Amino acid sequence: MEVFYYMVFGILGVVVAATELSKSNKDRIHTSSTFNSFKNNYLFVYSLMMAGDWLQGPYVYYLYSTYGYGKGDIGQLFIAGFGSSMLFGTIVGSLADKQGRKRACVTYCITYILSCITKHSPQYKILMLGRILGGIATSLLFSAFESWLVAEHNKRGFEQQWLSITFSKAIFLGNGVVAILAGLLGNTLVDALALGPVAPFDAASCFLTIGMFVILFSWTENYGDPSENKDLLTQFRGAAVAIASDEKIALLGAIQSLFEGSMYTFVFLWTPALSPNDEDIPHGFIFATFMLSSMFGSSLASRLMARQAPRVESYMQIVFAISAASLLLPIVTSFLVAPSKEKGGSISFAGCIQLLGFCAFEACVGLFWPSIMKMRSQYIPEEARSTIMNFFRIPLNIFVCIVLYNVCYNS
Repeated sequence: MEVFYYMVFGILGVVVAATELSKSNKDRIHTSSTFNSFKNNYLFVYSLMMAGDWLQGPYVYYLYSTYGYGKGDIGQLFIAGFGSSMLFGTIVGSLADKQGRKRACVTYCITYILSCITKHSPQYKILMLGRILGGIATSLLFSAFESWLVAEHNKRGFEQQWLSITFSKAIFLGNGVVAILAGLLGNTLVDALALGPVAPFDAASCFLTIGMFVILFSWTENYGDPSENKDLLTQFRGAAVAIASDEKIALLGAIQSLFEGSMYTFVFLWTPALSPNDEDIPHGFIFATFMLSSMFGSSLASRLMARQAPRVESYMQIVFAISAASLLLPIVTSFLVAPSKEKGGSISFAGCIQLLGFCAFEACVGLFWPSIMKMRSQYIPEEARSTIMNFFRIPLNIFVCIVLYNVCYNS
């Protein structure tokens, strides 16, 4: 079965390379050198930020377990992180519109670095503080950077269509190339160099520090609504009114929350789906395969958004349909393929089919991110962009906390 993993990875690698290299003039948007310089600066910073995030992901649970904490305690730490993102993150993220998006991006770096530092302590209270800081940082990562980019892009007078280039490249690099390289670096630090499970967090701090200095010295500040007479409550009320009064904004929030909710559920459950009988599966290699699939999706998104037709709203319907079908595969295969009762061994035939379906889902994730970013840039009002984007994450975080609770305490 090992050949199967290499075959899937190899085919995906060829497909991604062919998709990127075969782009014609119709698939490319011609831009100015000034825009390219601006875009490359943002992509460099965004890649560093995502490196800081991806380096930590695979080792958080492992680190807590090495400190001697059980599933219940670790579950509480994870729930605290998402709860923090929902409560404190919404407030801090929303301050970006008033206090400045550049300042919010720097705050993200500082907050996440402090969160990484807490990982050196085995004390539960310190680790809990780290999860709370990490939750705040996550809210800033998924709102402040995009808000700064959209405002700065428009302020500099670049064409609206050029935004789609930055969005698709950010996902291709940040959620694809950087994710794979971060996984390899983390594996080298922990296994090859035997530096321990805290080493990836220290490496993440280094990347975040470099990115913070680039932001400080090369980015300019921009705001949503900097009026002095607006307090945070008024800002929240204004964002709520904008969502309630514009059906498109409300639906956009629902689309984002529902898709991301399925995405986080997938993150928690793909391992037990592929190895229900404790089959021996190469988690790191499968993760890299998923990231390749995501890269294919973002590459495809850049082609689609470079053309006048189809519109984002049209092809996103197909993306959702394929995503739903992909995630139905574990249920379908359980009926069509007789489940194996043998413990251990290699991945089953049903697992192979599910893996291919999961790769299709990850390709949809790669399509989803730049497309939803483009839709947000079109429909969300500039003066409350960060606030509304953080409002969108409230139902998502509630959903994830419920799923986590069920996974940790009822399994």
